[in-house]
Amino acid sequence: MREKQQKQMPLLEPVSSHPQERELEAISNIIDNTPTISEYVLQDLNRGRIIKRRTGARGMSADQVLRAAIIMRLFEFTCVQLAFHIFDSRCLRRFCRIGFADKGFKKSALNANIKSLSEQTWEIIFRDLLGHAEQEGIEKGRTVRIDCTVVESNIHKPFDSVQLFDCVRVLTRLLLKARDQFGAKIIFSDHQRRAKRRMVGIQYAKGDRRRQPLYEDLLKVTRKAIGYAKSAEGILAQLSSADIRLFVLLRDIKHYAALSEQVYDQTYRRVIQGETVPAEQKVVSIFEDHTDIIIKDNRDTHYGHKICLTGGASNLILDCVILQGNPADTDLVEQMLDRQEQIYGRYPLKVALDGGFASKENLSKAKERKIKDVCFAKKRGIELADMCRSEYVYKKLRRFRAGIESGISWLKRSFGLTRCTWKGFRSFKCYVLASVVAANLLTMARKKLATA
Repeated sequence: MREKQQKQMPLLEPVSSHPQERELEAISNIIDNTPTISEYVLQDLNRGRIIKRRTGARGMSADQVLRAAIIMRLFEFTCVQLAFHIFDSRCLRRFCRIGFADKGFKKSALNANIKSLSEQTWEIIFRDLLGHAEQEGIEKGRTVRIDCTVVESNIHKPFDSVQLFDCVRVLTRLLLKARDQFGAKIIFSDHQRRAKRRMVGIQYAKGDRRRQPLYEDLLKVTRKAIGYAKSAEGILAQLSSADIRLFVLLRDIKHYAALSEQVYDQTYRRVIQGETVPAEQKVVSIFEDHTDIIIKDNRDTHYGHKICLTGGASNLILDCVILQGNPADTDLVEQMLDRQEQIYGRYPLKVALDGGFASKENLSKAKERKIKDVCFAKKRGIELADMCRSEYVYKKLRRFRAGIESGISWLKRSFGLTRCTWKGFRSFKCYVLASVVAANLLTMARKKLATA
């Protein structure tokens, strides 16, 4: 089993006067003053481990895993970059509690440990840090601002031709692996070059008339690749009991074959039959199949997930909800207000929201929760007197609401919330929550340094 912290603190160099190192030291002190968060990390690291090993590598403690994850999001490092900078930087070694005698950690160990933290753990860490901020008088949660943004998945533009080529390429690669590495007697043909030529031809074709026959041939090739994969499933099912690697390969073939059928169906309906396929029925990536199609203001189209953020007067992020689908902003007000009551045990006194949240029904719901002033950036037929006590309060709250836009921009520019580079929906949620936790820690550290 893992340890929460090292039994003995390693020898560390003293803190220098560099501003960034002072910020990291302040973040380190916040983590030390909130000891429960390392316990939640420890539970994730020990999940499934029963026997405590007395031999082998010592491994990372829960405290080190948490600190490495925060460094990763603070500086937008990959695991390769994180391993190098922790080894190379005196400042980061001190922050991660790695002494002179230790060599640091490999990228594989960092990746495995950081990815083992669940979204529930990040959510609990997030809320515990808000509790610490309330105790320290940094944020009371009495005046809040709410807005939504989109974090994109790490995918290419979901053109039908490119997706069909992806299907042929991935299924063929898996079938080649089954035949060449495991000796499975699978009969199939490699149509990757043909599929690529059709994809490129579609991209450069001028007009639907020239594009149509190319699509028909690409669909035909995709249908063949799916058929090969289906026939291989039965053969591999008989062999998978002898080798766990074959079982994993069979699972992958089933997974990508099912997604390929979906891509084939939606392309056939749109291109051949001329149908309009609803967004909720589309697969925009066989690699990140959880990705949603988000259309903002009937203008911009994004591929990822919508997140709803609540900010406070201290610039801390007080809540972060990662949504599935593309729900309207007007449907989120009640949920976001109730979550504030769960976090602080009471509703805020003042709420400022973007114009997309505005409706008379949402105003009534907010007033029912004893919220004194509710400001929508756009009135949309709602009287100012019904929202706030005076015009002065309304204008003040509307200016206050604009601050969440700068907060979202900061998260995107400095913490990688423009695009999630982690794979899978579970990792997507962990990526977003870890970024928000890192941003809050940095904000709290700067507040403490400013008042010191």
